[in-house]
Amino acid sequence: MSTVIRVENLSKRYRLGLKENQSNTLFEQIGNVLKSPWVNFKRLRELSRFGLEDDSVFWALKEISFEVKEGEVLGIIGRNGAGKSTLLKILSQITEPTSGKIEIKGRVASLLEVGTGFHPELSGRDNIYMNGTILGMTRREIDSKLDEIIDFSGVEKFIDTPVKFYSSGMKVRLGFSVAAHLDPEILIIDEVLAVGDYEFQKKCLGKMEDVSKNQGRTVLFVSHNMSAVQNLCSRAIFLDQGQLIASGETGEIVDSYLNRVSNSYLKNFWELNNSSVDKKFEFLRVSYSLEGKQPNYNIIFEIRCLSNSHHEDAFLAIDVSSWDGTKIFQSIPEPKPLLKFSPKASVLQVQLDLPALIPGIYKVSIWAGTDYSKTLDWQKDIISFEIVSSPIKFRSTPHSPINNGYFCPPSTLLKIS
Repeated sequence: MSTVIRVENLSKRYRLGLKENQSNTLFEQIGNVLKSPWVNFKRLRELSRFGLEDDSVFWALKEISFEVKEGEVLGIIGRNGAGKSTLLKILSQITEPTSGKIEIKGRVASLLEVGTGFHPELSGRDNIYMNGTILGMTRREIDSKLDEIIDFSGVEKFIDTPVKFYSSGMKVRLGFSVAAHLDPEILIIDEVLAVGDYEFQKKCLGKMEDVSKNQGRTVLFVSHNMSAVQNLCSRAIFLDQGQLIASGETGEIVDSYLNRVSNSYLKNFWELNNSSVDKKFEFLRVSYSLEGKQPNYNIIFEIRCLSNSHHEDAFLAIDVSSWDGTKIFQSIPEPKPLLKFSPKASVLQVQLDLPALIPGIYKVSIWAGTDYSKTLDWQKDIISFEIVSSPIKFRSTPHSPINNGYFCPPSTLLKIS
């Protein structure tokens, strides 16, 4: 396959704006107005001068290089502020790079922000024709696609209404439909799809898969939904602080990304701040490590606890809840009783075989008690883990408007009669 996008040592820098002078009196306001031409001239000169590196210079991208082959679906992942949107704007020829080189073969259609590419005073129908004309299509070519575009977008009732009256979701629906159906060789989609509802997101992901696999078009896809990235993309790149961290097979890049950023929002370690001499039993420290590969992880817990008295029948329970607090399941390690706690610090290692959970962040609580349901200690939501991929494509997540539950066990069609 031929290379349709080549990026070499691409960099983009901005100079942050200068602070405005505030006027406290009418006299100061008049003075600022009189000085404004000179002040504006100085500001423009400062903003255009990049000779000296200082705190006002911000590198959105720095020496990025990669290639994209024809028909490839490339996922672009990274935290907010990593440079993903800046990269897409440069590839869409909306923003000029500071340095470096890009080569693009073919027509590019992009959906970067809500309403991008639409004239607010024109109707949805007129905007379809305008976008097609920009892509170099004839009116006859656009006519042949018009019904399909309108039907896919689901905004047929409002297609002759000015776009300025559309909701964000309607703009995204029409914007994606226009971008996907007007036959560009390269389709660039930013996180804007998150604005749409779940059913439309699923529809869009299916369309992107169709245009790449069946129509041979190239897709660049930015998303924070790692499950969607893994299901859709054949390859991925990972950006962080404007730099290319990794490039390669999607699963490996997603794992690299999660390992790098998990500490910022996931808790894999908990420790008791102040031990109580009055308690007969308490957890001192809980941590975990992951074994296997998503979504079939095993979690190895290391639990340090202290007992100030003897408990013959004490055992553990591990509760797993969704991010919004819904209890998913409880696991009681075997053999039970787990061990006879003694009046000294003990370290327990417990392996939890995770069921086929759908993607999302899950919280873990640890309980210790006796056969008579007497609670010795209970630490709620002290650590968390994330499931990124699902065995079934386009499955809803716990944050989806359509909740299909939290488990996704595999099933096999045995017979059709």
